[in-house]
Amino acid sequence: MFVVLDVLVVLEAPVAMIGLFWITKESVYVGAEPEGYGRGVRLTPEGLQAVGTGQEGFWSWADVREVTVHDVQVRSSTRWLVNNVMDTVLDMAAGGGEAPPAFELHVRTDEEKAELTVYTAAVGGYVQSEYELSVALLNRFVDGTADVARLLEWGSVEGDGVTPWRAAREALLTSWASA
Repeated sequence: MFVVLDVLVVLEAPVAMIGLFWITKESVYVGAEPEGYGRGVRLTPEGLQAVGTGQEGFWSWADVREVTVHDVQVRSSTRWLVNNVMDTVLDMAAGGGEAPPAFELHVRTDEEKAELTVYTAAVGGYVQSEYELSVALLNRFVDGTADVARLLEWGSVEGDGVTPWRAAREALLTSWASA
């Protein structure tokens, strides 16, 4: 027997999660937007900015040679759904309070390599297809064939703080990575 639960999560600011990206009306982050002692990476049309406790720096897209993602929890869509429901039920029963898992974003320029910590925004991990499309989009930012401004525009005009269904998220990622 399956029980379907409708869970409403209220965030302080409207946000949409699309692949590895956390998109608000003003910002785009890889992973979750850092709060408190959190760490993260903000993407701008000009480059990447490390934010949060214990990490700082800015790298322009013109200087970045490579961005790689490490230790991301990725699941098939069916496994993600089952685990997401189970994690939510268990978290509600136990009272929550545990820090989200983290992954790393490595940024390489000609002069340095930075290993940045990013907190996971997706409970139970990211869907494989969205992960792959997100990595492709990050690579397009690095090679200058995609622009973070498109994500910012979507967030301010259409995002409205609502995370679209999976098919729509994949369509957005595909359009951003291929245009």
